[in-house]
Amino acid sequence: MSSVESPDRKRLCFVAVFLSLFFCLLVVRFYQIQIVEGDKWASAALAQHQYVATEPCMRGSFYSNTSVKQGHPGEEQPFVVDVPKFHLFIDPDSIPETAKSKMALEFSKRFGIDKKGEFFKKSRSRKIASWLDRDDRIKIENWWNQFCRQEKIVKNAIYFTAEFKRSYPFGPLLGAVLHTVQDDQSHPTGGLEMSLNSYLTGKEGKRLIVRSPRHPLGTGKVLVAPENGADVYLTINHYLQAIAESELAKGVKTANALGGWAMMMDPFTGEVLALAQTPEFDPTRYTDYFNDLSLIDNTKVKAVTDCFEPGSIFKPITVAICMLANEELAKSGKKPIFTPEEKIPCSNGWFPGRSRPLKDGRHHSFLNMDLAMQKSSNIYMARIIQRLVETMGDQWYRNALSDVFGFGQKTNIDLPAESSGLLPTPGKLHPNGKLEWSLPTPYSLAIGHNILTNSVQLARAYAIIANGGFAVQPHLIRRIIKNGKIVVDNTSYRATKRVLSPSISKSIIRSMKFVTKPGGTSKRGDVLGYSEAGKSGTSEKIINGQYSKEHNISSFVGIAPANRPRFVLIVTIDEPEKKFIPGVGGQQYGGVCAAPVFREIATKALQYLGVTPDDPHGYSTNDPRRDSKKADWAYEVQELKELYESWNCR
Repeated sequence: MSSVESPDRKRLCFVAVFLSLFFCLLVVRFYQIQIVEGDKWASAALAQHQYVATEPCMRGSFYSNTSVKQGHPGEEQPFVVDVPKFHLFIDPDSIPETAKSKMALEFSKRFGIDKKGEFFKKSRSRKIASWLDRDDRIKIENWWNQFCRQEKIVKNAIYFTAEFKRSYPFGPLLGAVLHTVQDDQSHPTGGLEMSLNSYLTGKEGKRLIVRSPRHPLGTGKVLVAPENGADVYLTINHYLQAIAESELAKGVKTANALGGWAMMMDPFTGEVLALAQTPEFDPTRYTDYFNDLSLIDNTKVKAVTDCFEPGSIFKPITVAICMLANEELAKSGKKPIFTPEEKIPCSNGWFPGRSRPLKDGRHHSFLNMDLAMQKSSNIYMARIIQRLVETMGDQWYRNALSDVFGFGQKTNIDLPAESSGLLPTPGKLHPNGKLEWSLPTPYSLAIGHNILTNSVQLARAYAIIANGGFAVQPHLIRRIIKNGKIVVDNTSYRATKRVLSPSISKSIIRSMKFVTKPGGTSKRGDVLGYSEAGKSGTSEKIINGQYSKEHNISSFVGIAPANRPRFVLIVTIDEPEKKFIPGVGGQQYGGVCAAPVFREIATKALQYLGVTPDDPHGYSTNDPRRDSKKADWAYEVQELKELYESWNCR
């Protein structure tokens, strides 16, 4: 009996030991999984039931300057805002195979979403529609609530995620200045969106999403709240911008021109009130512009990027610099190089270093400063500059253009890709080895040639004249506000650095007032009911390295009202059609094609701003309000006419 029991006892012991060892192994493995590798397996399990999704943030908005009408602040008017959009996802793994085809067909028929292939992918998340608006989402949800019950599909087999997209309440208004961001909201295409990107960009948050029939996949617990970007309050007013864009487009069409741009600026604060151009850039169709070489030029802010020879609108700058030299000479007890009243011979257009004589639009025997400005005399301007360089030197002249008016350097306006222009420097060589500044250079500069400027630089120069001689900083930003706190504030800015004396500014404005009156070159720039001071200019474009007789850049820049300036406005017409208009003159000239645009923009802008007419009798001859004896500058114009005739008509 003992011999029989012995093998059974051994087997029993063996089984007991085996089971003990197996149990110990299970304990060890359990410890390894639950304790040592617990976090790993917990994460894997959670990944099947929940995940962390990105919570979108809003990019900062752009707002109009509704405070521009003093005493009449309006409600906030956004140029650009972020609006919520939705992406539609499906969870193919939670949709029964028998329902997938029917579900895909319903989406196609009802909502035009043809993504049948996505329903049969092995996945928990497939996007089938992008950038849906709120109404689209509601329609889909209303249908789905019934369909999922009928087909016994879990409700969260479809879900939405939110994202923000740029919206433009005023359409393409101010488009080239603002630009946009690509659909991923992270890459600005240019303009203020690019230069202010660090302020506008917010920080995304995090949301915990639970995968469960009881939890819609579009909801969840917010782990990190999103942080929205800062809002930007511009100096530009939406109404003034609309006026400028509308009138500029009309003017370009009338002149059958290639395009044009206009800039309005407060001369005392440097605030840009309007910055228009045509053809326009529509931010909502940005891909069309950047994928078409014929349209990509419209994406630039040409008042900032495009330089041109200013032509005769540079003549007031020339006179101002000569008067500045007079003041410096007076400090040393020396005679002035000229006086505004001086009778200067203007029949001889030959100047040192020039192979051809300068010419005026018509022959003038003698002119003074007011007559030279009124008639836009090239010879007069070159003559006083000849005296300037003989007395003060070339370098003094160049320094005055740079240091006083800022030519040849960027204005640092709040936009990318600004051009600094070109101001010749004595002794400096061009890349081709020729001197930038040669013997005839001063006479070319005197009439706005041999220098390249952009419209912002010119607007700043005229602002210095308009505000009594203070160097002003052009800018587009009034305030930037983030989370209710002001992070940038330019609202209290005023120009404080004086570069011209008030007497010089007053003399220049007085002289420019003759330009838009009878006898002047820009009668079409007369702002009826208001005083104005301005100057037109026309220059030849450089085509294939040579001046073109058929392609012009034509401009008019003015100050309104002249007696108490509210703004400086420059209008530039690019390649107006070259033709003769009976009774008016060549359409290509700034006084013909650009001056009327100035007049229309200025008139409507002054009315909108509530500026009381300061020339209530200065209207056209057919207007009953006209009184030629009481109209602003009527006596001065008649007196100047008589002086001209006494000097030139004998």
